[in-house]
Amino acid sequence: MAEPEIRAGQSIELLKALHILTRDGKMNQDSRRKLKQVYHLFQFIEPLLRQLADDGQSFTLVDHGAGKSYLGFILYDLFFKDCASAPVIHGIETRAELVERTRALAGQLGFSRMQFHHLSVADSMASDQLPATVDIVTALHACDTATDDAISFALQKQARFIVLVPCCQAEVAATLRRLKAQSLSRDVITEIWRHPIHTREFGSHLTNVLRCLQLEAHGYQVNVTELVGWEHSMKNELIVATRKEGPRLKAAQRLREVLTAVGLQEMASRFWLPADKEAEVVGSENLARQVAGGDGSILP
Repeated sequence: MAEPEIRAGQSIELLKALHILTRDGKMNQDSRRKLKQVYHLFQFIEPLLRQLADDGQSFTLVDHGAGKSYLGFILYDLFFKDCASAPVIHGIETRAELVERTRALAGQLGFSRMQFHHLSVADSMASDQLPATVDIVTALHACDTATDDAISFALQKQARFIVLVPCCQAEVAATLRRLKAQSLSRDVITEIWRHPIHTREFGSHLTNVLRCLQLEAHGYQVNVTELVGWEHSMKNELIVATRKEGPRLKAAQRLREVLTAVGLQEMASRFWLPADKEAEVVGSENLARQVAGGDGSILP
């Protein structure tokens, strides 16, 4: 192929089926952008897959909000299909027509260890179509709270790795907007999101900060970086989480402190904590209230 973006060994039939290549093997600007983004994400995911493959056991990747499964098919073609441990990819998607289309394409290409499920992210947590534990969870531009549901799925399934490229998340911004008047009367920090455009931007940024603290509270090491340059996508924040240890109290406390500082205590259930750390945080909060006066001063 003349196109320098195409990786050696990449299935040309797959790229044509995904409409990344035209019938005569060409790429337009939009398809080149999509492929570059997926390849860039693959560079971050491949080392995680190699760690799992080096264990010599089969492993499972679950891709939430799979859509047309560009990511899943590229991962399978470049890594999974030739992996000796026979790992499996599960794609989760709510649009039935896309599930049928990706199932048909996997069959056409002989990608026998790709499975697609017509489920919401939330429903997938209880579905018997998926294993009790999984090894890696991905969510590429899962809209609004679907990224948060993917995090909850990964935590429940004890995923070793979590790879997220968050999309729009309006829930935090909407709550900030609803409580803005009350917050403005309380403290000056609300000036950060007083104007509508700042509410949206700060809400998006705060959402990802809270997600990272939640992951750290559950014992993950979190790295946040840029997926691609701004010229390709405005939604380019990449969160990679690796399970390292047991739940961490400090991160749990910080998460609750941030929620309190911006007046979002009502959203504690969205960014839920491990049960034992939840109890410790609540206990420390109750103790603080008991020893403090009504104006916040310490009682003698």
